[in-house]
Amino acid sequence: MRKIISFMHISLDGFVAGPSGEMDWIKVDEEIFDHVGKRISESDTALYGRVTYEMMESYWPTAGDEPDASKHDIEHSKWYNNAYKIVLSKTMKDTGLTKTKIISDNLSNEINEIKQNEDKDILLFGSPTATHSLIQLNLIDGYWLFVNPIILGQGIPLFIDIKDKIKLKLLTTHQFTCGVTALDYTVDRQ
Repeated sequence: MRKIISFMHISLDGFVAGPSGEMDWIKVDEEIFDHVGKRISESDTALYGRVTYEMMESYWPTAGDEPDASKHDIEHSKWYNNAYKIVLSKTMKDTGLTKTKIISDNLSNEINEIKQNEDKDILLFGSPTATHSLIQLNLIDGYWLFVNPIILGQGIPLFIDIKDKIKLKLLTTHQFTCGVTALDYTVDRQ
């Protein structure tokens, strides 16, 4: 059965974006891109909220074609174009989208059905609102968190309105030279 893994940059105090959605505090470099690229290449499905999907769709389809495209842009653009995309949205319509499924209602049933189809993980990129919805429905199976060495003090939190404790088991850690630490957790359902 497939797992949904939430892939998120996070501040030390638990925020995924500043108060107005700003993400200029997130540290990324080639070392992080290489590490992330290996894991992403093992998946074939991305899950987004509408806002993140629209942001990704405006950049990644052609990012690798640019004359000054980085290695990361070329590789991720290729992956993005081949990946199946799931978008959680109550306003988008599923008209003419290639390799894309829009889920607007029956979230739990739709996601559980998709999880049955194959073995590769589904990566939930960013998308705090979508993440909050999936947490409430207990549909996230793991968290791949990139803890940035910053305290924001305020912003959009990763975890809000948690009804029941979520027990996690740490699978791996990875320290990057830029100060970011990757923490890979699985949800302990026992």
